[in-house]
Amino acid sequence: MGAYIVRRLLQAVPTVFGVALLTFLLFNTFGPDPVRTALGQHATPEAMANLRHQWGLDQSLPAQFLDFLRQIVTFDYGKSFVTGDDLGTQLKSGALVSLSVTVPPFVFGAIVNVSLALFITRHRDGIVDRGARALFIAAMSVSALVYVLALQYLLAFKFDWFPINGYEDGWAAVKYLALPWLIQLLLSMGPDVRLYRTLFLADINADWVRTARSKGAGEGRVLFRHVLPNAWIPIITQNVTTIPFLILGSFLMERFFSIPGIGNLTIDALSRGDLPVLKAVTVLGALALVLFNLINDLLYAVVDPRVRLS
Repeated sequence: MGAYIVRRLLQAVPTVFGVALLTFLLFNTFGPDPVRTALGQHATPEAMANLRHQWGLDQSLPAQFLDFLRQIVTFDYGKSFVTGDDLGTQLKSGALVSLSVTVPPFVFGAIVNVSLALFITRHRDGIVDRGARALFIAAMSVSALVYVLALQYLLAFKFDWFPINGYEDGWAAVKYLALPWLIQLLLSMGPDVRLYRTLFLADINADWVRTARSKGAGEGRVLFRHVLPNAWIPIITQNVTTIPFLILGSFLMERFFSIPGIGNLTIDALSRGDLPVLKAVTVLGALALVLFNLINDLLYAVVDPRVRLS
């Protein structure tokens, strides 16, 4: 497995290089002039030249790109053009906050959604199944923005069950994160539960399931011991493929609830034209996706012995 991990990481190098090149061209060649954005339209040529030299933008494009590659390898992204703060510190603190926004509902949502799908499959074609399908289809028809605005108004403003926005470090953050967690869980239920139900129903009358029933296995044992293990690979795939949307969702949550994570940092950088922040977040996002895909393949081998890493 160690050799497989090393090989996959080496295979990811061209992908990361391509993302780095596209990111550099997008922001350094085709994007707005950060010096003009920082100093305004009436800046003198001398002031612009001084700031361009200070930020290293007076070097040739190949030299700037090589410096950007060095930053990626060393994880040293320099300083913000706008605030002058060290990006390493900003990204680390922002990433920890963003993980606290996304990881708990991701893990808890996977457990809850699989459990709900098993329960609905156990009562298939009954009132529970029909009611759940109608409810989830209706829920999927509602925009995520409606969930955020409606639940923020009702649960935070009207009933005062949660803070409307804000953030504190440590365990005090839970009271601020509880509502974003709830919203993300509700958003994941519709598509995930419907998919998992379909996966379980596809195997519910398979030969090995009928054999298990003929040996006296109850419906619960059939679902947990025979149907669920066969569905682990598509379940894992579904969860991994939703991670980019989960990250985008965290941007929305952080903005609406004033949570100081990577999403808020990125949106502020976009509005101010802070190129180092935007480039760093883009590349780190690509690295995260490479890592998640590797974890996805490793989990395949863990849940299904028939899968071989080669």
